[in-house]
Amino acid sequence: MKKNLIQSFYENHHLTGNRLNQSFLEKERGSLFSKWIGKNKKVLDLGGRDGTLSRYFCKNNKVTIGDIDEKALSYAKDNYDLETQIINLNETLPFPDDSFDIVVLAEVLEHLPYPMITLEEIKRVLKKDGRFIGNLPLAYHLKDRIQILRGRKLLISGDPTHLQFFSYQDVMKLLSVFFIIKKIEILKGGKKKSEIFPKLFARNIAFDCSLDQ
Repeated sequence: MKKNLIQSFYENHHLTGNRLNQSFLEKERGSLFSKWIGKNKKVLDLGGRDGTLSRYFCKNNKVTIGDIDEKALSYAKDNYDLETQIINLNETLPFPDDSFDIVVLAEVLEHLPYPMITLEEIKRVLKKDGRFIGNLPLAYHLKDRIQILRGRKLLISGDPTHLQFFSYQDVMKLLSVFFIIKKIEILKGGKKKSEIFPKLFARNIAFDCSLDQ
């Protein structure tokens, strides 16, 4: 099957950016997500690439990574005990309704041109008592505001594939359209001050959501 332009672009982006076998705050997120997921769950890790983060929770769970990067998926399949599926996150997910106990979307939401489509699909494939977990970088915190005042572009982590620049309020509003937010964990920005003033200081947050109370 001939690769489309998006597949080819992301394969090159991950390789040239030395992003394979690396994951932002890998140990911290791996430990946190493993705790939230637990054991004996059917897990879908969307945008999980080469499994660098998925490996923290695949040993005691049935994990499927969905990603558009075929080379990264091949590495994950060869090195970890999990399944893989080529997926374009801007389209219908190739799974039936109520398929998964957990859906993970880690450092992905900010890359999506149509996040509402993806979140609607995640809600569809989650079981009624399932959980949606993940994390993302935030924009418009104090550091970003200072950068803008200095005339610099808003470019999170220098990554040109970031299409969305979510403030803390934006994330809460967006997730609440589809899910009940159970937990928010500050990953970057100074834990104490970010917990008191998340709109000003939180720079990266993890979320744990459900479909009901």
